[in-house]
Amino acid sequence: MTSASLAPFVTGFLLSAALIVAIGAQNLFVLRQGLRREHVGPIVLFCGAADALLILAGVAGVGAFLAALPQLSTLLALGGAGFLGWYGLRALRRMATPEAMAVNAAGGVTLARALLATAGFTLLNPHVYLDTVLLMGAAGSAQPEAARPLFVAGAAAASFVWFAGLGYGARLLRPLFARPGAWRVLDALVGVVMLGLAASLAARALAAAS
Repeated sequence: MTSASLAPFVTGFLLSAALIVAIGAQNLFVLRQGLRREHVGPIVLFCGAADALLILAGVAGVGAFLAALPQLSTLLALGGAGFLGWYGLRALRRMATPEAMAVNAAGGVTLARALLATAGFTLLNPHVYLDTVLLMGAAGSAQPEAARPLFVAGAAAASFVWFAGLGYGARLLRPLFARPGAWRVLDALVGVVMLGLAASLAARALAAAS
């Protein structure tokens, strides 16, 4: 790969990394599943593949289509607010259940439920469409047509690298989370972040609808 062809790959990689590396609902969920070593591989694969498909769709022109449908954004915001609020309340309830906090606790979620939750955090978050489809789509569309596949490849690579590092790197924190108190702190953070995001999405949806 020459330096000329490497440039769009690096641009896509760096832009995607800058958008994805932040404390958010999806990242906290992947981190928690990584700490518990529950279905990490399928979750990482789902998150990376979903980002890749959304970025590809944005570059292909879906972003412009979604921008012309503000009603769809409002529906996504309301759906996302409901989902995040429900999960946030569950996280706060877990704080009072020490037996559910051990790293090696039995009775974890099934693969189907884990993937459904991952899909909710990924697809019911309007920020995913704003960042991944609209912003990344606009940046990719600005590339020469021949360079767009490399831009998409770089952006998708950043997503896979991040989620793999988050999911599998979480095991380095397992000694810390051998204590129930650490799980209480994590679930408190998860609950507050989820409820805060839910309130923000609901307020935005109501403002857009008024």
